[in-house]
Amino acid sequence: MSRLLEGIIEAFTLIIQFDPYLWQIIILSLQVSGGAVALSTLTGVPLGAFLGLKPAGRTRFISKVLYTFMGLPPVVAGLVIYLLISRSGPFGVLGLLFSPAAMVIAQFTLATPIIAGLTMVGIRSRGKEVQETARTLGANRLLTAWTVIRESRFAIFGAIVTGFGRVIAEVGAVMIVGGNIEGHTRVMTSAIVLETSKGHFELAIGLGLTLLVISFLINSLLYYLQGGGENSGWK
Repeated sequence: MSRLLEGIIEAFTLIIQFDPYLWQIIILSLQVSGGAVALSTLTGVPLGAFLGLKPAGRTRFISKVLYTFMGLPPVVAGLVIYLLISRSGPFGVLGLLFSPAAMVIAQFTLATPIIAGLTMVGIRSRGKEVQETARTLGANRLLTAWTVIRESRFAIFGAIVTGFGRVIAEVGAVMIVGGNIEGHTRVMTSAIVLETSKGHFELAIGLGLTLLVISFLINSLLYYLQGGGENSGWK
């Protein structure tokens, strides 16, 4: 117990003193996960909106595939991407293996189904009612679709936040395709694994605390959007 307490104290010291190694890892983690979620949002939201606006019976198979990929194990995603971008793979000529770009691709693969699936569910839950109201008021198909998406914005925001929460805490895929290279591809989760195995508990705890704070902020935002969004004044 005393060792844990000492580690926490030393961890706070590293954070407050802006330890270069610690903050380099934190910044890279946010860059990789932020980039992956930005790309996933540009892909997943339109896909989820398209599926959500279609009758459920016509998208049953696609929905099942999407739900399957929402639970895709990170190590499986990492393995597939590794084989695709390795030197002997079809995209090996791009030289992406063991780079931040490869990590973005891995996290994009994990976040996109989540954002698309939750967007689809959010739009479908309110879509029929909003569609009927919009058509009654004389809106055309394009305006009706935009109205449904706008009225489902809190669910969409929640989907994006959930996707970010998924990838920022992910370790398996990024270690496989990133290689956990110091100063190049080492992010918070992979650094925690490494530093714990080396017995550097204060640094591992510091990274763990930072990750917990980020997760808390993400979940607080998700709670706000899903629970308090209706009273937030976003009309």
